[in-house]
Amino acid sequence: MKKYFYLYVSSIIAAFGGFLVGFDTGVISGALLFIKQSFQVNSMTLGMSVSAISFGAVIGAFINGFFIDKIGRKKMLILVAIIFLSGSLFCCFSQNIYQLIISRTFLGFAVGIVSFAGPLYLSEISFKEKRGQMVSLYQLAITFGILFSYLINFFCADFQYNWRLMFLFGAIPSFLLLISIFYLSDSPRWLVLKGDIDKAKNILAKLNPNMDTNCQIDEIKDTLKVQNNTFKLSKAIIKPFIIGIGIMFCQIATGINAIIYYAPSIFKQVGFEFNNDALYVTIFIGLINFLMTFVAIYFIDRLGRKPLLYIGLTGMLIGMIGLSVSYFSIFSLFGIIPILSTALYIVSFSISLGPIALLLISEIFPLKYRGFAMSSAIVANFIFNFIVTGIFPIALEKVGGAITFGIFALIIVFAFIFVYFIVPETKNRSLEEIEKTIHQI
Repeated sequence: MKKYFYLYVSSIIAAFGGFLVGFDTGVISGALLFIKQSFQVNSMTLGMSVSAISFGAVIGAFINGFFIDKIGRKKMLILVAIIFLSGSLFCCFSQNIYQLIISRTFLGFAVGIVSFAGPLYLSEISFKEKRGQMVSLYQLAITFGILFSYLINFFCADFQYNWRLMFLFGAIPSFLLLISIFYLSDSPRWLVLKGDIDKAKNILAKLNPNMDTNCQIDEIKDTLKVQNNTFKLSKAIIKPFIIGIGIMFCQIATGINAIIYYAPSIFKQVGFEFNNDALYVTIFIGLINFLMTFVAIYFIDRLGRKPLLYIGLTGMLIGMIGLSVSYFSIFSLFGIIPILSTALYIVSFSISLGPIALLLISEIFPLKYRGFAMSSAIVANFIFNFIVTGIFPIALEKVGGAITFGIFALIIVFAFIFVYFIVPETKNRSLEEIEKTIHQI
């Protein structure tokens, strides 16, 4: 622990951006119950207030792709903290549903930037034996942020300005992130990309005292030489894009954000009468999500990526089928089946697609184009997110929960097939090794 102190502290700070992603995506779930009482909303404006953050994230991720390789990972993280801080205040003081939608869109800029700036930074400061654990810290931070938002929702529920206070709490961790980022150094791989070799060596030595920094620098340089000479639309480039965008589709289109954003509303539909009861059960789901991510962190560099994906997708499928049948009153059993089904789904997602999707897109792209390539995958992620979260309340109203969750179950089957035939195993391989051999996978 002492030997890798700088690596662990840097990783925790960088992962803290994930906490804010989790908080700002999760807080809307409880706030929705009370926003309906303050503003006139229908299923469309309800969906817009939830999906606005995904729309903003698409723009943030797209813009970030052009800047993160130019100005560095650290400066983009500073920008993220500033947007999170101001966006939380804008949401708190919104005077109508449309101001809230605009404010949530602004918050989405930060979500889009940090959703790959964070994992990218973590991936580039880690060495192969610990990369899975370090990058998975980001997903752990997301789940902790979601859990924290559920607790804040429950705590604020009985206050006069309940939903405003819920959003205001997001300003506190945003300010803490802004202060702590100044402790970070820039990514050594980005420094090599920019030609600052001496500084890159110093940072590599701090991150891993056992590393042969000269050998590592030479390996990074070699990948850059290969890219400068041979980069084109070849199998070695196209396949990582297929994997990256495909795994993002699998992560979102299998229904996770429909559960995260709308959990209290879902529980009220299947038998919970009071807002506080639905919020209380949602805290239980958030706690499961958080705790099971520790399981993923423990096993991700031991079992590998694909075995965890197989286990997780199987559990997700069973859980989603259970949620689907819960909408038939004969099966609801006073909320027991929907609670157990949601818990199984969250457990399974937390040990598989949750951390592994972000880890994979931080591993598979060439260094020289990693910022742009990851941004493309993240843009796809938030486009899928925007579509799913925007359509979900309309689908519940028009076709019902049984069919809606049944469609998610079918997509999980597709995800299993995609992982089996397309997704590579990257366990115990350095970023440079993955880059050199990706076309052979």
